[in-house]
Amino acid sequence: MTLTSDTTTAADRVPAATAPSATTPSAFDFSGIAERAAETDATGLIPEQNWQDIRDSGYLRLFHSREIGGSGADPLTQTLAMEALARACPGTYWSATVSTLLCVKLIATYGDPVRHARLIGPLLSGERLACFAVVEATAGSDSGTFRTTVRPAGPDGDGFLITGEKSRITNAPTADLAVVLSRREKAPGDDGPDWCLAFVDLHQPGVERYEIPHMGLRGMPWGGIVLSDARVGADDVLPVPIEELSETMAWGWLKNSFAAIGVAEAALDASVRHARSRVSFGRPLAHMEGVQAQLAESRAQIDAARLLALRAAYERAAGRSARDLIAMVKVYSTEMAVQVAARAVQIHGASGVTKGHEVERLYRDAQMNVIGGFTSNRLREQVAEDLGLGPAVYHAFDWVAPTGLGHDPAGLDGLPRSGEAA
Repeated sequence: MTLTSDTTTAADRVPAATAPSATTPSAFDFSGIAERAAETDATGLIPEQNWQDIRDSGYLRLFHSREIGGSGADPLTQTLAMEALARACPGTYWSATVSTLLCVKLIATYGDPVRHARLIGPLLSGERLACFAVVEATAGSDSGTFRTTVRPAGPDGDGFLITGEKSRITNAPTADLAVVLSRREKAPGDDGPDWCLAFVDLHQPGVERYEIPHMGLRGMPWGGIVLSDARVGADDVLPVPIEELSETMAWGWLKNSFAAIGVAEAALDASVRHARSRVSFGRPLAHMEGVQAQLAESRAQIDAARLLALRAAYERAAGRSARDLIAMVKVYSTEMAVQVAARAVQIHGASGVTKGHEVERLYRDAQMNVIGGFTSNRLREQVAEDLGLGPAVYHAFDWVAPTGLGHDPAGLDGLPRSGEAA
């Protein structure tokens, strides 16, 4: 696998406000990974050759500055690479991108470049794999319900101990390192943040892991981590305000967006190929007005999503807050991909719902992007808040009493109770 374009001039060739079209060639050749995508889905395992191809391509270093070992690629190159890998194999894309884009961003943003070079270097080289352990078994996206806790190790040792369970985590079964969102057990007088990021070595006593079967992205390792007084070094627990953390976590929403765009583009390609080759009722499907309308709608939706995603990537790479913009593109692109994949299934007919068919796999993969990262409904609430509608917080409200319909039929309003004489 080779990188064929000059990454220092790619942004100059495509203006920031313009997304690459379907005909724009990707600088990355992930064709080998694409050829193994069906095998990856069927076996539920990412082939080692996929990882070798990713390492050789330089993909893992694209999203980071040269100061920490990255390549300092411009936003266009980053987005082209993400879409190319997601289009080749969404499960492989998720596993690699969670580790390098999301986890390394968190370590580099809140950690120390010198002290944490021992963690960042192996992740950028592909020697090690990381997971971002956020969600818990009894909760979804609501951090207020999380119970995983870090506490000082005490007189028996330096550093900290972490206890809790994280579930439905990408890379959990196979990762070497977990970036864990955790509560802090604070000593008296500690007025620091209630939350922290803990960088946990998963190859140690006190760590158990399990796999969870999943509908789509089957090659992506997915499961849970049970932490029972696992040790964390003194330098590897970083107090972070939860409100501030959400800004960096938005990189994960952007990851989902390009995963969805890649899936949708692959589904559209499969649909066009099928429409050109399949003859029904004496003419190719491609000559049928209904099929043409479906393909045109998919083309427009994909390009719209790509434009919004590229704009968000440029804003974020420039150091500006793009959380609400990324929230919008995550919602739009992931739900768009489900629609495009559903059209692909319909265009393919019975073969589209046959196990092992390309569009059957893509339809399952598309659904996972909607749920993963952060739920669309909660992101919609965040966008609404930015419109000035106020925080989406529940307050008890009596809808009945003001209407006069709240009288107690048991007799509190002066009427006789059941069994009493009128």
